Amino acid sequence: QVRLVESGGGSVQAGGSLRLSCVASGYGYINYFMYYTAWFRQAPGNEREGVASIYSGGSTNVADSVKGRFTISRDNAKNMLYLQMNSLKPEDTAMYCCAADRINWLLIDSYSYWGQGTQVTVSS
Repeated sequence: QVRLVESGGGSVQAGGSLRLSCVASGYGYINYFMYYTAWFRQAPGNEREGVASIYSGGSTNVADSVKGRFTISRDNAKNMLYLQMNSLKPEDTAMYCCAADRINWLLIDSYSYWGQGTQVTVSS
């Protein structure tokens, strides 16, 4: 059973930056290197939205709504996934969750493993 734990959320003013982290554990004999990973977000009253995804080879997919402002990265040696968020806007306010799977769901929310989430609040 893969366990994911996010950190790094908080409150920031518009134009500010935050860096989210997600640590993975419990992946058993399958190396973390073999998992596809992604960040999703969900604001109250909205559907969950895929933000960015990345595989170990470095290939990424980024939602148009955050392209040019958010950067996804991972450190396989440390089982870590990151989301660098710059030029934050009030509409970026949401609960941000990391996800992992052996299947490449890209930005579709069908991943098997999910973290509990970390709240990001951007004020104008």
